[in-house]
Amino acid sequence: MLFSKIADTFAALESTSSRLEMTDILARSFEGMDPSDLRNTIYLSQGLLHPDFYPEKLGMADRLILQSIATTSGNPADKVEKMWIKEGDTGTVAEQLIANKKQMSLFSEPLTLDAVVSGLRSIETSEGKDSQNRKIKILTSMLHDAGPLEARYLCRIVTGRMRVGASSMTILDALAQCYAEKENRPEIERAFNITCDLGLVGETLARDGMEGIRRIKVERGNPIKVMLAERLPSLAEVMERMGGRCAMEYKYDGMRAQIHITKDSARIYSRRLENLTDNFPDICERLMRNLKGKEAIIEGECVAVDRDGTILPFQNVTHRRRKHDMESAVNEVPVRIFMFDILYLDGKDLTYEPYPERRRILSESFEMDDMVGMTVMETIESVEQAEDFFDRAISSRCEGVMAKSLSDESIYRAGSRGFLWIKYKKDYHETLTDSFDLVVVGAFYGMGKRAGKYGALLMASFDQETGQYCTVCKLGTGFDDAFLDGMPALLDEYKSENQPRSVSAKMVPDVWFEPTVVLEVVGAEISQSPIHTAAEGWIKEDTGIGIRFPRFTGRVRDDKGPEMSTSVQEIYEMYEMQSSDS
Repeated sequence: MLFSKIADTFAALESTSSRLEMTDILARSFEGMDPSDLRNTIYLSQGLLHPDFYPEKLGMADRLILQSIATTSGNPADKVEKMWIKEGDTGTVAEQLIANKKQMSLFSEPLTLDAVVSGLRSIETSEGKDSQNRKIKILTSMLHDAGPLEARYLCRIVTGRMRVGASSMTILDALAQCYAEKENRPEIERAFNITCDLGLVGETLARDGMEGIRRIKVERGNPIKVMLAERLPSLAEVMERMGGRCAMEYKYDGMRAQIHITKDSARIYSRRLENLTDNFPDICERLMRNLKGKEAIIEGECVAVDRDGTILPFQNVTHRRRKHDMESAVNEVPVRIFMFDILYLDGKDLTYEPYPERRRILSESFEMDDMVGMTVMETIESVEQAEDFFDRAISSRCEGVMAKSLSDESIYRAGSRGFLWIKYKKDYHETLTDSFDLVVVGAFYGMGKRAGKYGALLMASFDQETGQYCTVCKLGTGFDDAFLDGMPALLDEYKSENQPRSVSAKMVPDVWFEPTVVLEVVGAEISQSPIHTAAEGWIKEDTGIGIRFPRFTGRVRDDKGPEMSTSVQEIYEMYEMQSSDS
């Protein structure tokens, strides 16, 4: 298959911001495609060679790409760099300069998908002495055979920044449209949610149809998308929604982790599928030792504790995420794992088992000790009991509580949010709203003490229906000097010359960013807003909702990808909760 055909599809995607149009473009391109080619095309559309959870990443540095462009196009390196500074995108630079070449080499040949994948894998695995020069040579060879449009996407793929706007949900819509019926869409999405491998789902569907999709099961080694909770403004409403009886657990202030365990190995994944195994070697070792069966997938909260076992705030456990001197970090920051769910045990998928049964199996599958334990849980049958349990959770330095259904329908709904789980935090008890995990989509230059720096950020929320990132506040407080100084290192690799197609905004910042970085924000209230686009038109025409008096908490949510940010739908629900209380 020629890579030019795939590049044409990427260009068509980039030309529209309509999710429906993107779905149609992808569905048409998928028709008749070889299943293995489809798998690779899906990965490439997201700037990947593998599923998101693979530790190997392309991530070729921009300046190495510029050297390849200069060599291929025959232009001086300083000219190429000046164009890059102006355009902010190596793909655009490559496209323009290769289009300006007077003629293609007599020795060039059409670029195939197989050749691109092979070349990219060589770049990905190139390590050690002289690896940078090898990467440059491999990319230069591919650019030599590429036309202008192919060059645009080759250079974007190797950075992992595609900018075509095709989200996972859009690709799932296209797969369903091309290979199945509309009513099959939930089954296809579940296959993705229990494997986190969009390419596998696409290839299976193209090769074996819905029967193949139904054979996809939970397996150790493939992370599962986490189940999420709804929120309610009072414990009385929580108990009413639960039918007057539920399980209630402490909600710990730690890092949620999914751990795949055998007697010989363990892998820890964050909510955004980062492999954090090397950051928690002590937890891995203890879980391997304490597992009574052969293999399991469990969920728990990794919580920092002091020497006497007292729970410490979240920022303490983040020290475990550093990349160097982990031995010191392990000694300096003791951690416990509080387990709260089991999804798989010894070949059996437990996600269809009700919560009480999963909890029982979990408690019987591990030895408990000073490092491995269960979340504190009680069966609650009244509002008074709930309030007492909540007070004990807060006094134990927890964030709040999780209420969980005890019904036969309380299965583990991977990747879904619903009222089988309801969270209630101390934020609801003390203020009008919860904290928000919002995505940075722009920055404004500062004045006075902040002159020459980013002084404020444009923050957005993810709309699950449209796939757009809609603005919800301008954030300028809560930044200390260290964070202000570190903003360029955190954000600049995601700079965009123009407003990203996935961003819906009325405000225009000084700098745009591709939606990537997630920050935790608190605010005084949620109000109607004529200048923000979240929930625009839901209350009245030309009006959205915005967060008033937002403040950065100091917490960068690098455990969450942008699509895991607080959604527009959630913020709107909080707005309605707040309105009903006033």
